[in-house]
Amino acid sequence: MNRKTENTLDPTLATYAGSFDPPTFGHTDLIERSAVIYKKVIVAVGNNPRKRYLFSVEERVKLLEDVFVGWANIEVRPFSGLLVDFCTEVGAGVIVRGLRAVTDFEFEFQMGLANMDLEPNIETMFLLTAPEKLFVSSSIVREIADGGRDVSKYVPAGVAKALATKLAQH
Repeated sequence: MNRKTENTLDPTLATYAGSFDPPTFGHTDLIERSAVIYKKVIVAVGNNPRKRYLFSVEERVKLLEDVFVGWANIEVRPFSGLLVDFCTEVGAGVIVRGLRAVTDFEFEFQMGLANMDLEPNIETMFLLTAPEKLFVSSSIVREIADGGRDVSKYVPAGVAKALATKLAQH
């Protein structure tokens, strides 16, 4: 694979992207572990106009900013469009992706190859999800919360409160 001769992307600056609707302990675990590995992590909160979200992009950004208030090397930003374009814009040389199960691998592998084709100077790094968080996903958390059950063991306290408030409004 040909690398560009002039690489202005920082290999110590990583992005971790997702919809985070809502952010879970699975997400926060991967973000925290990434922040230990990389000098800086930009949490890229996706905003796809074709997708329906429970929380607005501004609300999702705020929830994550509140979770990571004490982390100097974690920044939260909204984005739309292609992740490689966002990475190029912010100068990030790494995309961090989490793998929960074998079923995640095929999709993530294809996305990683597509990103590599679009921008050869951006590396995709895979982190395994912590075993106790394997089944936690935003959609499962929303379903549990919508059923009136406690989600505090799956999401940070501020997220649980925001989720209860949001669902009470619907």
